[in-house]
Amino acid sequence: MTNQMKAIVKHHRGYGAQLQMVDIPSIQDHEVLIRVKATSICGTDVHIYTWDEWSQDRIQHTPYVFGHEFAGEVVQVGKNVANVAVGDYVSAETHIVCYSCPQCLRGDYHICKHTKIIGVDTQGCFAEYVAMPAVNIWKNPKEMPYHIASIQEPMGNAVHTVLAGEVAGRSVAIIGCGPIGLMAVGIAKAAGAAQVIAFDINEQRLELAKQMGATAVVNSLKENPVEMALELTGGNGMDVICEMSGHPVAMNQGFEMVTNGGRVSILSLPTRPVDIDVTKHVVFKGITVQGITGRRMFETWMQVSSLLKSGAVNVEPLITHQLPLEEFEKGFEMMIQGTCGKVVLIP
Repeated sequence: MTNQMKAIVKHHRGYGAQLQMVDIPSIQDHEVLIRVKATSICGTDVHIYTWDEWSQDRIQHTPYVFGHEFAGEVVQVGKNVANVAVGDYVSAETHIVCYSCPQCLRGDYHICKHTKIIGVDTQGCFAEYVAMPAVNIWKNPKEMPYHIASIQEPMGNAVHTVLAGEVAGRSVAIIGCGPIGLMAVGIAKAAGAAQVIAFDINEQRLELAKQMGATAVVNSLKENPVEMALELTGGNGMDVICEMSGHPVAMNQGFEMVTNGGRVSILSLPTRPVDIDVTKHVVFKGITVQGITGRRMFETWMQVSSLLKSGAVNVEPLITHQLPLEEFEKGFEMMIQGTCGKVVLIP
């Protein structure tokens, strides 16, 4: 093994990234080194690539290797590692937590006050190798393809969002049919939702939503989404809103279409503050509003793995492109333009 590797580097505090040769990470006693077999592009990576307001505030140092979704093979383990061995086929929980703050002590590791995220706060996985704490490692079933295994982390976001409350027999709105929204469609259907209505402005992604199991799709540019939600639910409104778009208008539409006593779970990352009529759409409706971050460690990973292994959710339709790492710019531009589902890069 040489001492350098190919990696996608966020090289400056501006638009874009570069493919560079960088040093292979050295590992500490509690870490493992993984040869990356597949790594997928996330909406967070797009924020960093385009250098929007969120990323300008969140990313503290450049240059660095970004990316946080992957699958690969362990090639080296630290001397204090006992739970992982060389040759293991793995993915990883991307939140590195402290295990000592009040949130961690009560088991809510996913909201650790001192969380660091790989590819955001630390070196990431858009590379041939990545170093991870052994405690963050998730062992994959041997039969799971690399490209599928690489998207378990974002699928965990979708599982956490959809299953944060009751779903069976309920009407569920998925607002925003990017890759995680598309996963949420399949998860809601598998969880027994009576209706899964997908909202977006991109016809290609709405077509993918149908393939993932949506009972109805609404193009919010061509139809009034609130009126359609009421029509499709017999005037009641949606029981569950999963907000995946981050667009202020779409977010407000979600609060308008949710029924009294319903739930709004927000995973999206608006790039600026959003005005919500709290009195009318939150207080007087008596709804529950949840911010969703990460995945429950490792409860959500078990749910994801089981949903994939059982075939209850088929994510193949939403993985529309597999590209060499060198063609990362093509993948990012498709994500920005909305002309793809999930894009997987192969180092």
